[in-house]
Amino acid sequence: MNQQPPYAPSPPTNTLAIVSLVTAILSWLFFPILGAIVAIITGHMARREIQASYGAQSGDGLAMAGLIIGYLNLVLYCVFILIFVLIFGGMIGLSGCAILSESTNFNPAGLIIPPIPAG
Repeated sequence: MNQQPPYAPSPPTNTLAIVSLVTAILSWLFFPILGAIVAIITGHMARREIQASYGAQSGDGLAMAGLIIGYLNLVLYCVFILIFVLIFGGMIGLSGCAILSESTNFNPAGLIIPPIPAG
């Protein structure tokens, strides 16, 4: 008679690994910075718990995916904010310079002011 080997159940998936992946994915849609931070923190916690369980828990790949997506989202969002600040800060600075340079030539009475001779 041919007997099948007994079924060995797979180890349970770490809950924090699932939370990390879900919040990393949701961080692209709803709450970018907060979701990315939660994904990163829970991803590191999940990997630490999985390594400490010595094979009793699975989900290291889920935790790693949550970490990668969370870090990528956080970095791209910071770069976007930096570019936004540089572009609009530059525009505000240029407009301020234009306003100041125009105000130096302001002559409300329309008087003809002779140039100051050099030397």
